[in-house]
Amino acid sequence: MTAGALSGVKVVDITAVFMGPSATQMLGDLGADVIKVEPPEGDVTRGIGPCGDEKMGPLYLGLNRNKRSIVLDLKSADGREALLRLVKDADVLAYNVRPQAMQRLGLDYETLSALNPRLVYVGMFGFSQRGRYAPQAAFDDLIQAASGLPQAVAMGSGDIPRYLPITIADRSVGLYAFGVICAALYAQARTGKGQRVDVPMFETMVPYVLGDHLYGETFVPARGGFGYPRLLSPERRPYRTRDGHVCCLIYHDHHWRTFLKAIGKAELFEADPRFANITTRTAHITELYAMVSDEMVKRTTQEWRALLKEADIPVFPMHTFETLLDDPHLRDIGFFRETDHPGVGRIREMAVPSEWSGTPPVNQRHAPGLGEHSREVLREAGYVDADIDRMMAAGATRGPVKA
Repeated sequence: MTAGALSGVKVVDITAVFMGPSATQMLGDLGADVIKVEPPEGDVTRGIGPCGDEKMGPLYLGLNRNKRSIVLDLKSADGREALLRLVKDADVLAYNVRPQAMQRLGLDYETLSALNPRLVYVGMFGFSQRGRYAPQAAFDDLIQAASGLPQAVAMGSGDIPRYLPITIADRSVGLYAFGVICAALYAQARTGKGQRVDVPMFETMVPYVLGDHLYGETFVPARGGFGYPRLLSPERRPYRTRDGHVCCLIYHDHHWRTFLKAIGKAELFEADPRFANITTRTAHITELYAMVSDEMVKRTTQEWRALLKEADIPVFPMHTFETLLDDPHLRDIGFFRETDHPGVGRIREMAVPSEWSGTPPVNQRHAPGLGEHSREVLREAGYVDADIDRMMAAGATRGPVKA
């Protein structure tokens, strides 16, 4: 079996919940040896959703494949010493608590880099440590609010401000952190040296939002206000048809020309100044999308799919969660697969989305039980069984709970 692109990279992962584990799972998916260090009570996501006595709920299972789990009580001398041993030959240490907590544990960058100058020390937390928000805790909801996402939702929906119903900040920052870690590993390979890298949530998400919505305020002095009108239009939504919904994007000149022709109003493209170019269309986008909406209810979803495809206009059905599981394209590529997890039985997993010709991602490990690999990892770090038994008796580590 071909090893993944990051085969040989050792990651000591002391992250928890969503943001950090999503980044380290991506590293593991590409072949890195990710050692998930958990406190004696385990990552809190183990208990979210249906989980049973195994404490491996659906969110945990979806964020922690291709990792090994070791339990270490980092507040104990033995637990901290074990972590230091793991760090000595690690390529990456990833954490997502506030840096002050790492300092209190004696796990700050200065301490760990003295042990291992090649270490890439990556922190994912709420805010840059150079600003006044530095000491504040942060969660997905707070960062969504801080970056203006609920306002954008309200402007686009005409409703009250709401959070997006996905952990968009945690997962987006995790994705960015994955790329940052890979870049830091490239620098490490070139220079032989590690470094500290901070990935703050707030500063990562602000460009996500203002990249679209700084808009007229991009210029000094401003040329108009905030907000990309097309994205904020209340008419930008799946269109209701006679028997359901359909999604289409009428965007370029040729899209509008062929759409107007298809509905028998071809003359409007030349006669109506709103259609003149992308600038005029954007200025009047809510009116134009409302016109499209009025047309869509006149035909069935299938009729529109056929007509719009013929007109070379991007079109796609609106999935529900249920129909997404049965999407024919995803069936073609085997995106969803069922596997037998030794701890919880049959589960459904999603594929790694990237496709490689030479070093393809390999799903080598199931999401681990709490402490499943404690003894294995400690042996690799030089501990003998008697030492491990003593640490287990003292509560500094633990192995898997026997059924």
